[in-house]
Formats: sequence, C-alpha cells, structure tokens
Amino acid sequence: MNDTKTALVTGANKGLGYQIAAGLGAHGHRVAVGTRDQARGEAAVQTLRAAGVDAFAVPLDVTSDRSVAAAAELIEGHAGRLDVLVNNAGISGPTGPDWTQDPTTLDLDVVRAVVDTNVYGVIRVTNALLPLLRRAPAPRVVNISSSVGSLTWQADPTVEVGPVMAAYAPTKSYLNALTVHYARQLAGTGILVNAVCPGLVATDFTGGQGRPVEAAAATPVRLATLPDGGPTGTFVNDDGVVPW
Repeated sequence: MNDTKTALVTGANKGLGYQIAAGLGAHGHRVAVGTRDQARGEAAVQTLRAAGVDAFAVPLDVTSDRSVAAAAELIEGHAGRLDVLVNNAGISGPTGPDWTQDPTTLDLDVVRAVVDTNVYGVIRVTNALLPLLRRAPAPRVVNISSSVGSLTWQADPTVEVGPVMAAYAPTKSYLNALTVHYARQLAGTGILVNAVCPGLVATDFTGGQGRPVEAAAATPVRLATLPDGGPTGTFVNDDGVVPW
C-alpha cells in the first residue's frame, strides 16, 4: 500500500481551509483542495505546490449530490483511498448589525441555505467519502465547528459568546451532535471523528477580524493527525474540551 496519506479539505482555496491544507501538506499529506470555484482551486493548488505541498484540485460544491459524488470519484482515481477528511466549508448567511441574526425575523430560505451547507453538506461529503476512508489504515474526520454551537455557553449569561446568530449558530450545535453520532457509529473501525472550534479567525468570513489563520489551523491539523487510540467524538479548541 502507498504510504502517502491523502487529505481532503473542503472550502480550501482560501482562509482557514487553505491553511489547514498547507499544514497537512507540511505533515507530508497529499492534499485534495476542495473548492466550488475551479479557477480559485487551481490557483490555491499552484501556491501550495510552490511551497512544496503535493496538492490537486477537487471541484466540490457540498450542496450538490452530483458534485460530491464526482469529487469522490476524482479522489479515488488520484489516491485510491482517503486518510483525512476535514469538513471546513461553511457559510453564515446574511447578518444584521454586529453579525446578528434575529430569530424573530428569520427568513426561512436563509436558514435552509445555511443548513444545507453547514449540516447537510457535511453529511453528503462524509457519507460519500466513507468508502475511501475505510480503505485507509488510520482515517480521521475533523469537523470545523464553533463555540457559538455550545448550548452550555450560549445559555450561560456569564459567558461572552458573541451576538445572537439564529441561523448560523444552531447549525454548529447540529454539527456537534452529528460528530458524536458519527463517532459512536464508527467506534471500533479506527475512524476518529472530532469537532473543533478554531476561534475567531481573520478571514473573509469574519471581515478580517480575529487571530491569524496559521494559529487557528494548528488544532484542526493536530486532530487530523491523531495517533491510533486518540480521542473521538470530542468538541475542542486550543485550550481543551469545549462544553456541549
């Protein structure tokens, strides 16, 4: 069996996804750069290759069954298996002042769109790639979550958790729950499934507010390269376990 590990990172042409791809490349992984825009994906691949990373572009719209199936076929053709899946692609949906999303005035079409990417997209991609993950000797799945998905923190008035984001935040609570159920279902298979909060990261997603992507990518990369017997079904940040 080829010893080179292959990782797919969704939403990897820029920001946190790109930095996670670069971090996994530095660990010696071949990186599949998943992105909706093929031109941007190819540009990201060229930049990664210039830095010494073995990378290839994977056109991937996580809201499309057809696109996800085609991506799985492409990865199978390139690598024959998948060692790491990082579900990074996500959207917030439109926000009001200070990123607020008022639950009393939510547009249900916005909610559907955010859920389709942040929740259904993770299920689509994970399930389509599971056959390839099962072929790997030490498969890892990392779901990029957020502390706004912590019901414990959201319900605690003494904890500063940011604005009310009634479309986005619940999708991360849902993602955390999915992480637990995938981990339970896959227990004993060697597939470790964990969720991680990278914190507020300075990307286009946040309008440039937050910490550098290099720092934010460290814990996702660590979870993607866990040794056998590592934790599964956890929700963590740089400091440790985040309450559910």
